[in-house]
Amino acid sequence: MKIMVDNKVYKRILCISDLHAPYNHPNSIDFIRGCNKAFKPDCVVNMGDELDFSASSYHESSTELYNPAKELEEGKKVIKELEKMFPSMRLLDSNHGSMAFRKANTAGLAQSLLKPYNEMLGVSKKWTWHNTLTLQTPMGSVYFVHQQSSNVLQVCSAVSMNVVQAHYHTKSCIHYTSSPERLMWAMNTGCLIDKNHLAFKYSRIIVKRPVLSLSVVDSGIPRIVPMVLKRNGEWDGKVHLWRCSK
Repeated sequence: MKIMVDNKVYKRILCISDLHAPYNHPNSIDFIRGCNKAFKPDCVVNMGDELDFSASSYHESSTELYNPAKELEEGKKVIKELEKMFPSMRLLDSNHGSMAFRKANTAGLAQSLLKPYNEMLGVSKKWTWHNTLTLQTPMGSVYFVHQQSSNVLQVCSAVSMNVVQAHYHTKSCIHYTSSPERLMWAMNTGCLIDKNHLAFKYSRIIVKRPVLSLSVVDSGIPRIVPMVLKRNGEWDGKVHLWRCSK
């Protein structure tokens, strides 16, 4: 697996996870905009599954959802809103977001026959996709990956770094582990899907429900920012900060 290493030290990294556009929560872009204003990140990482590609999935999807062309068209509208906020962004390869390349591989097609992600989505080359990322913070290295293990501490142990992981919609949490030499943490980022959408009907028999949130690595310290909803299912309009360092 190719690992991208950037030696610049970032003070505040905003991590956006699992939008599954166009089936993202209707207020998710406003929530991201609010978090961007509150934290003023110097780096933005999209943790993957930026698009859902339900119509192109390996699993059955409802015939009442968009067809592949319409789904991509609607999803690109969400992507363009993100690009307005973040002209530069790093994105992680993921099981949904990378669906076109996965399907091409299944069909035995060379990836060179497909458009690059940037052309496919109509975004600038300042958006770059990576298998994984390793970024530096004032408190040491942080490893970013869409999905490697449901037990994120196992990923932390395997790479011997702090870890941010996405994919698991029902997990929005931070775990710490220590050794005689150092303290390390591992964080799951939650998601920003519209959990009531028909696209996620398959998950309604599961007792656990998606946790709507994003995360921030603030001067090397992990922070989860929950997207708190009102009783009508709309975002309450507040960025609930545990702590935002100066």
